[in-house]
Amino acid sequence: MPHDTQESLVGGAGIDDKTAASSRPEKGFFNHVQLRLFRYTAVMFCLVTLMILIGVVVWSFGWVLNTFYNLLLSLSIAGILAMVLYPVIEFLERRLHLPRLLAIMLLLAVFFVAIGGIIVLLVPIVARQIVQLMTVLPDTLASWQEYFSYYFPELSAMIASRIEGGGEEGGGSVVPGVKNPGGTLVSYLGLLASLSFVPLFLFFTLLSGELLRGQVTELLSIFNKHTQQKALYFIDVFVRYVTAFFQGQLIIAMFMGTLYAMSFTLIGLSFGVLFGLVLGLLNIVPFLGSLIGLVVVLPMAYLQPEGGIELLVLAGLVFAGVQLVESWLLTPKIMANRSGLHPALVVISLFFWGTALNGIIGLVLAVPLTAFFVAIWGEIKASLKHTLSNRDESL
Repeated sequence: MPHDTQESLVGGAGIDDKTAASSRPEKGFFNHVQLRLFRYTAVMFCLVTLMILIGVVVWSFGWVLNTFYNLLLSLSIAGILAMVLYPVIEFLERRLHLPRLLAIMLLLAVFFVAIGGIIVLLVPIVARQIVQLMTVLPDTLASWQEYFSYYFPELSAMIASRIEGGGEEGGGSVVPGVKNPGGTLVSYLGLLASLSFVPLFLFFTLLSGELLRGQVTELLSIFNKHTQQKALYFIDVFVRYVTAFFQGQLIIAMFMGTLYAMSFTLIGLSFGVLFGLVLGLLNIVPFLGSLIGLVVVLPMAYLQPEGGIELLVLAGLVFAGVQLVESWLLTPKIMANRSGLHPALVVISLFFWGTALNGIIGLVLAVPLTAFFVAIWGEIKASLKHTLSNRDESL
């Protein structure tokens, strides 16, 4: 009996050993450190692949933009004007109960009559100042060159050597387009022809405003309901940013152009109306008009025949005063921080989108595009936080 008991105990111990051995986790192919390294490598590979895909998309978009630049420029101008004018169409439909077609025709008639009136009032003055500027431009450039040669001889010699080198590489022509004036003329005529279609594009864009949203909704019907709502939300955010930005910037540019033109004329700056209106128009792109104005207007104020230190100081005070009015009065009242972007981010976005989208279109759309992507990033962060909080609660 003790012998049987001993055997049973030994047998039980053997069974327990087998059970414990079978319950031990088998050793995997990778240890904990190797698995973590593999995960980090996979994440880095995905990030690099994503960056490459983004670069390919941006390059492809830039190629398409460069190839169809005139057409896309006309469509962009028409689209921006349509988004700016569409609230007026809705107002005429809701408050005055006008049919959409009649409201569009009335608005476009008033809009183009106003543009025509401004052109009739300003074109004679601007044309006269352009002719005068072209007349005195060679003498002005010569005086600038003489001034820089006297005070900055090394810089002047370096610029002259660069210009001569560029002229030799370009076949003796420093000015772009002089070597092939026929091609340049054809390109400008093509640009003017494409811009002539802007009113037609604008009319049909305003006419089919609600239809476009319906078509977008129909295109998104292949996705589930949640994805459709997210896509429509992002489209609404983009349209809202573009509309608010250009509505505000056009008003600010008009005020700044008027202030510049009046102030430059009062202080006696040559071609004050021309410079003021051009700088105001350039201020549709943030900081662009002010930067170009400082580079062009201040030397002109100092080196023009009636100029000097006094006129230079007055021109600087004009820039400072207009910038104060814009920063403390116009932008807070009109824009009300609609983009929500830091000024440093605005400057970076101008350089990035101006390079990525090849020039004017990129500069004009830089701020609304950046604000749109910032809004998308905010939505992604909020979604991730919500997902992580739900996971923590479930644990």
